[in-house]
Amino acid sequence: MARGGNKLVVPQARQALEQLKYETASELGIPNYQQAYKGDLPSRVNGSVGGGMVKKMIQAYEQSVAKGV
Repeated sequence: MARGGNKLVVPQARQALEQLKYETASELGIPNYQQAYKGDLPSRVNGSVGGGMVKKMIQAYEQSVAKGV
């Protein structure tokens, strides 16, 4: 499986997305998510982190639209 295949539309956002990933994992109660090797984690765990990230991004967009930004 290829690593790093996801290309960001805004490469400068990489660090913010990494921080969002770790915050989301922490909120979901997933310990040590910052470890380099995640091969021992079930796909359900990684999926829940990704889903939580998407949910937060949608909420942020909805708030910005509501404010007219």
